[in-house]
Amino acid sequence: MRISASSTLAGVSLLALSTALHAQDTTISQNPGTIVLPAITLVADGQENVEATGGVVVSEEDIELLQPANVSELFARDSSISVSAGGGQAKRIHVFGLEQSSLAVSIDGVPQFKDNWHHSGSNVIDPAFLKRVEVEAGAAAADAGFAAGAGAVRYETVGARDLLRDGKTQGGRLGLSYGSNGRGLSASVAGYGVYEGFDWFVMLHSATGDNYENGSGYEVVGSEPATKGALVKAGYEFEGHRIEVSYEHNKDDADRVTRMNMDQSLTKEVFPLKVTRDTLTLKYTEVTPTALWDPEALFYVSRNEYWRPNFIVGGFGGDMEMEAQTVGGVLKNRFQAGPGTITAGVDFANSDYRIDNYGDTDFPVHTIETTQVGAFVQGRFEFANGIDLSTGMRLDHHRFTDWNGERKTDSGASANATISYEVAPGYELFAGASHTWMGYDVGEYGYLHARDSSLTTAEDFKPATARNYKLGVNVTQDNWTGNLTLFDTTLSNLANAYYPALDNAEEFRSRGFTIQGNYSWGSGRIGASFTKAKVTADGELALPTGGDVMPIGEVASIYFDQDIPQYDLRVGATLEMATRLEGDYITDANLGEHPGYGVVNAYAEWRPQSYDNVVLRLGVDNLLDKTYYERTSYVRNFDRDTYPVYAPGRTVTVGLNLDF
Repeated sequence: MRISASSTLAGVSLLALSTALHAQDTTISQNPGTIVLPAITLVADGQENVEATGGVVVSEEDIELLQPANVSELFARDSSISVSAGGGQAKRIHVFGLEQSSLAVSIDGVPQFKDNWHHSGSNVIDPAFLKRVEVEAGAAAADAGFAAGAGAVRYETVGARDLLRDGKTQGGRLGLSYGSNGRGLSASVAGYGVYEGFDWFVMLHSATGDNYENGSGYEVVGSEPATKGALVKAGYEFEGHRIEVSYEHNKDDADRVTRMNMDQSLTKEVFPLKVTRDTLTLKYTEVTPTALWDPEALFYVSRNEYWRPNFIVGGFGGDMEMEAQTVGGVLKNRFQAGPGTITAGVDFANSDYRIDNYGDTDFPVHTIETTQVGAFVQGRFEFANGIDLSTGMRLDHHRFTDWNGERKTDSGASANATISYEVAPGYELFAGASHTWMGYDVGEYGYLHARDSSLTTAEDFKPATARNYKLGVNVTQDNWTGNLTLFDTTLSNLANAYYPALDNAEEFRSRGFTIQGNYSWGSGRIGASFTKAKVTADGELALPTGGDVMPIGEVASIYFDQDIPQYDLRVGATLEMATRLEGDYITDANLGEHPGYGVVNAYAEWRPQSYDNVVLRLGVDNLLDKTYYERTSYVRNFDRDTYPVYAPGRTVTVGLNLDF
């Protein structure tokens, strides 16, 4: 963003925050004493910068309905989010065509690692542990986290108080499912409870199966489910304070193809691969916050490991091991300020990366270190005249030390503002903009697996930045809601492919619109979303080659859910659609065009009235057994003799959930 635009955003933020602080002084002097904070929101339904501005919320109810086995199924009803096909770590999540490594991704507030390797996903969480997901697309708030260039993704996991049945102090949940077409057996068991000031939660999950086949009967090797995970939480509340310790472990361990987002020469060769993620968290909050004191302190240690032993393909190969570890924390406080609230705090993180590369090179191990320290303030205000405003700033310092010990340091400011106005009852216009300073982009550090001592960092390597604009309208009338969002996101100075030197990549941009709608009639609902985006790299249309930016063209989803009370049933279906990606820019690069598709997923759920703790579910994914590969998947590459990874054909799953 130009300096003038950044200064304008910063000026808006400072003016709004100072005005609110002045209003707060007046309010406190007139109303001394303790005040319990109300829930202050910017736009309708409390979805600030999320659903109401083109983003996505996957609620607890949605997760219960979908029972997703992977992130493709988790986001199946949202056209703005695309997930590539394959099994295990093959999946990569793109928002408006921009890979999630350009967003601030967190799990229970803990920031997650960026890219590891361009042939695997940035980070994949087991949906069995999830309670809620928010995808904030575009102009993210200052307290969303460091380097929220294209937005933020917030995963929230379940806990004891989420699952306890009314009147009970302890309980458990058992989940079992079995599916055809390689889906296999999935099982989870959870125990949880509260005792005086203590609460505890333990959940274990495992999935095992076989390779699936696409709609034409072609076996997609390396696609078998092979996940194991554990989530443990323990909390204690005393005299208005709460301390919680949590530990999360996820592992995917199976034979996979060497490059998981493509099918190389139809050889069907697989090799052992183990990917693990571990996170330990300590969190402090206030149980009874006041107008001036609603603090949160979070400290964490997280570790990702990627282990692939010796393999040989066409006379080329070797070991590949990657490790990344982060120690960090967030300290913040939310306080009432006139017509809203202000959240202020600091966050910090130190990350170490180690890559044991394959091949016989003179530099077998590459190490990287980054350190980030930031301060932020974000105000959210709801004025009586129908104007709502969210605005904030953050200042970050970033240090990057490369594999040769060369160090670069820099600091930068970020600013954001989103304003909405209710022009008539139920009709709201909004506009938003942000400039984000992202520090030195580590990029896909797994590229170092094939580099020797000749690799250097360019002297003029610059910190990455992002620019976001959004404009739209929200409508809420009786039983229906609608939203139209125009978006424009530009990413500058991301890292390149580390050869022959780590340097800044070309400018990436995604612009277009997304429209969402939902109608409810009490016992059911129907909804739809449509997204059209033009994704470019250095001004040219982006190629579908599985990278940090991917063309999505036109993507849509339609869904419905319907209760049938007389039979204790709920039924529903989702239709996922995408138009064909074609043009000379694709064929001139010797790539195959990306066919369009329409895929139907359906389910039926039985909750017997006399046994309200039992849920039986029948799901059929890809009902019509279509042969297709999902949008943002790697396409046919004639130069490298590679093929796309196809999505599963018809898959039937039977599941049982039992609460006790």
